[in-house]
Amino acid sequence: MEYRMMEFALFRLPDGRAWLGEGPFTALATAPAAGGAFYINDFDLQDPMPWKVPARLHEITAAKLAETIHLNGAQKPQIQWAKPATEWFKMAFRRIRREVLSKRLEKMVPVLTESGTLIAGDPRRLLDAIMHAPANMWGYAHVQDGGGFLGATPELLFKVQGQHLETMALAGTAKPGNQDAFLTDVKEIEEHEIVVRYLTQQLQALGVVSREARTLCQTSGLVHFQSKVNVQLHAAADPAQLVPLLHPTPAVGCLPRDAEGLEKLREYRQQLQVPGFFGAPFGFAEADGTTHIVVAIRGICWKGDQISLPSGCGIVGGSAFDHEWRELRLKREAVLRLLALQS
Repeated sequence: MEYRMMEFALFRLPDGRAWLGEGPFTALATAPAAGGAFYINDFDLQDPMPWKVPARLHEITAAKLAETIHLNGAQKPQIQWAKPATEWFKMAFRRIRREVLSKRLEKMVPVLTESGTLIAGDPRRLLDAIMHAPANMWGYAHVQDGGGFLGATPELLFKVQGQHLETMALAGTAKPGNQDAFLTDVKEIEEHEIVVRYLTQQLQALGVVSREARTLCQTSGLVHFQSKVNVQLHAAADPAQLVPLLHPTPAVGCLPRDAEGLEKLREYRQQLQVPGFFGAPFGFAEADGTTHIVVAIRGICWKGDQISLPSGCGIVGGSAFDHEWRELRLKREAVLRLLALQS
């Protein structure tokens, strides 16, 4: 009988280095001093012990992936997608925009999920595409028997090494080829600067914050505004405490990020049946003490033969439904391109 790995996690850096952890996992509240642990939690951070130490850890390459997780012979999945319905999302959009216009909210990110049915093949085969993702993306996956999630994200929540922390604001979206209009789009710039301001305010108590100039990040068929933020920390920081300090940023959450705003965000996510992995922090602690935590977007999840493909959009004062609906579609199409899947 062929061996099948029942549970594993994968994390790939933009430079191509990648680690695969084989279960069973030991759960811890903080990252072990020796490193070699994955950070796996849901959007609401409901797991009090999110650091998962694998029974076996492999530093892998794209060429060795299939052999390591015994994918030889598995075929790429074929998925039949159902057209997403507009009704519930349109209702959420109107309510959120009303809150924004009345100044009770500055921004909120609702999520639309497209559903599909697995017709043939194995979703784990998509890990090949994750390992070959563009060089400005981080790959992530957590697979259990009968289900899991995977993707490649352009969004770093933070990287911390010693007393240096690196993060980014990644917000504002357009199709490539329309950069001139995008560079002066007031709504997209506003959405981006909200995230920059939030990160700066959250981090300034920890050290000296410096923000790099706003640039364009082009990846997987989309263009985003990106601003890198660096912090020279007053003292070494515990990644376990940094996650709840920063997550969720307004790029995937809401502003103000108070109890009332977060409760409304949770309600909308429940109504729209958003998968728990989407927008959640995911990461890996290296043996040298460097910890990488990313925002799990641009991915899919599955359970049995049911597949989910979520995408989110930020609603601010200048948002229009047709524009946001188009942005949601562009983001899902970008994931399908990334994973070499046909819609």
